[in-house]
Amino acid sequence: MKVIQSIKGTRDFYPEEMAVRTWLYDKVRQVSTAFGYQEYDAPFLETLELYAAKSGEELVKEQSFVFPDRGGDLITLRPELTPSLARMVAQRQHGLTYPLRWWSWGPFWRYEKPQKGRTREFFQWNIDLIGPQNPESDAELIAIAATFFKETGLTPDQVQILVNDRRLMDAQFAALGIPESQRPGVLRLIDRRDKMSPQAWADYAQEVGLTEAQFASLKDRLNDQELWRQSAELQRTFAAVEAMGLGAYVRFAPHIIRGLLYYTGTVFEAWDTKGEFRAILGGGRYDNLVGDVGGDPLPGVGFAMGDLVISLVLEKYGCLPEGRGASPAPVLVTVFDENSLPASLALAARLRERGLQVAVYPEAVKLGRQFKYGDRMGMRAALVLGPDEQARGVVAIKDLRSGEQFTVPQEEAAESLQKLLAQQKPL
Repeated sequence: MKVIQSIKGTRDFYPEEMAVRTWLYDKVRQVSTAFGYQEYDAPFLETLELYAAKSGEELVKEQSFVFPDRGGDLITLRPELTPSLARMVAQRQHGLTYPLRWWSWGPFWRYEKPQKGRTREFFQWNIDLIGPQNPESDAELIAIAATFFKETGLTPDQVQILVNDRRLMDAQFAALGIPESQRPGVLRLIDRRDKMSPQAWADYAQEVGLTEAQFASLKDRLNDQELWRQSAELQRTFAAVEAMGLGAYVRFAPHIIRGLLYYTGTVFEAWDTKGEFRAILGGGRYDNLVGDVGGDPLPGVGFAMGDLVISLVLEKYGCLPEGRGASPAPVLVTVFDENSLPASLALAARLRERGLQVAVYPEAVKLGRQFKYGDRMGMRAALVLGPDEQARGVVAIKDLRSGEQFTVPQEEAAESLQKLLAQQKPL
């Protein structure tokens, strides 16, 4: 019989993959809460209208999973979270306490071509600061991203956060004589620079209406690493990041523009320094989005990081935790024979009451097979409670790492196990 396959672009999370996902979530929570951010979430389903407002034509028309509900309204599986955040804020705008510091972790869907670092279903970290409009707020979000890299073991030699400002680029567009009506196309042009061949990119520049002189001047500006000095906002942003001791992770990059239409100021992306992978995360300032979904104008800044690319980067540099897929219970209580099963279950229950994580082998088979199972599952100790041990009130403890075995009174088993497990390197 043919095995039914999963849907294209989705992933199965076997225990070893789930361990990575959980570890990432724990790191995300640790860093988010360290900066005072509160966890929230939004529906997985939203109206298409929410994204049509400002997310961009490509996301709405090409990447969203859209379907009509029974009433005929167009519904989409959420492709991103920022519009939902803006909607939530707008709905309770005058009852919230500002500034808002919110973060979330959950699943998203985009109808894209599955490839390395990209699937149609993915998990994503979203974190936003709503209320302040100063560059130091932008710096806080950049610092959160840098702190995450630092906490997971990634160094500035391995990852960099590239920062630009759309206000700075708008000033450059004005200096080049590019009218406002033409600038969305120019933004898309810049965003696609590294995704197209040089000739295709030049052809696209003509399509968006740039003259040869404008295109040449634009390329010069995109190569000017000192252009940030013309931006008072970026000067303050970089100074704030330096003050937090994270400047080594951050640098100016004039080609970073971000494709979404709602960004109004600072924009940033994180990349591995060798350029082997896609962008690790991206975000920026969006000062009009709450107003665009029906609320009063309210500034915000935030970023999103999917779980796929960061997992690949962490794996490449050996930063993922060891022992993925191991049993969460380091202690295995074996079953000597059918008659001993109740005693084994009772022993395991007493050990759990003492705070230990304990699994009981579910049937009476040869002890060697049970020991092998415990070893393959990454357990540290196996307990044997046969008729002789029960009669003497003791339990045999086998160290599955060294192979040594010793006997202790049953009432001392928890303490002995705790001492043994304390020698184990935390995963």
